[in-house]
Amino acid sequence: MILPTRAVEKPWGRERLPAPFAGAEGKRIGEIWFEPPEAMPDLLVKYIFTSEKLSVQVHPSDAQTLAAGLGRQGKTECWLVLDAEPGATLGIGFSEPVDAPAMRQAAIDGSIEEMLAWHPVKAGDFFYIPANTVHAIGAGIALVEVQQNSDITYRLYDYGRPRPLHLDEGIAVASGERYPDRLHRTIAEQGKIVLAGEAPFRLVRFDGPLGEEAGCGFGQGPLLVLPLAGSVAVMGESIAPGACALAPALALLAIDEGARGLIAQPIAA
Repeated sequence: MILPTRAVEKPWGRERLPAPFAGAEGKRIGEIWFEPPEAMPDLLVKYIFTSEKLSVQVHPSDAQTLAAGLGRQGKTECWLVLDAEPGATLGIGFSEPVDAPAMRQAAIDGSIEEMLAWHPVKAGDFFYIPANTVHAIGAGIALVEVQQNSDITYRLYDYGRPRPLHLDEGIAVASGERYPDRLHRTIAEQGKIVLAGEAPFRLVRFDGPLGEEAGCGFGQGPLLVLPLAGSVAVMGESIAPGACALAPALALLAIDEGARGLIAQPIAA
């Protein structure tokens, strides 16, 4: 089943989008969402396209939202960079550890931007972003984001844009630590790679038909498939790059030689 697509306007988005997407005249599209199906409400997959920096922000964990009476609304996410302009960066974690009072003051005076660790990026860079990690996506980047399906975002700093900040909530859940090097990797253009294998989701980059090594880690039940190149089919229905589909089971997914993309499945904690 091909998922419904939603183009979301953002102040930092683009009027021109890369193929296979089409921009909307006079609109700055920042995100292409694929509506989570009823059979898999826990994951959200989207493309992000930036022309300016996104806000400095943080998301709570499941444990924190449960304790606050908000249900299981934590957000761990990951990014696969598809394209990046020269000099493009992602801000993830801090260059030096910072405590909560100093972080709050830096968010107020704007110096939090300089306190982040800004990572130069290129196509193929992959970052796993646990809940509580302070982060910001820089300008000139196209990426795929796979995340827990939560709409709780606490903005700490937004470059003077007229949008609300959430300093009390954000500082309460934010980690002031450096981003662990082990959560970043640059993946080769070819080959099957397990990008994430623990709760809250498993994510595999496929390159041609899945072999036992990459396929056996998926449990029974539905999966999301996101083709990036080549031909993929779910129950005989062709899925083109730029779309995302629900596969009821791995056995119902057919991947041609030369096709590349992502497969995601929730993992219970």
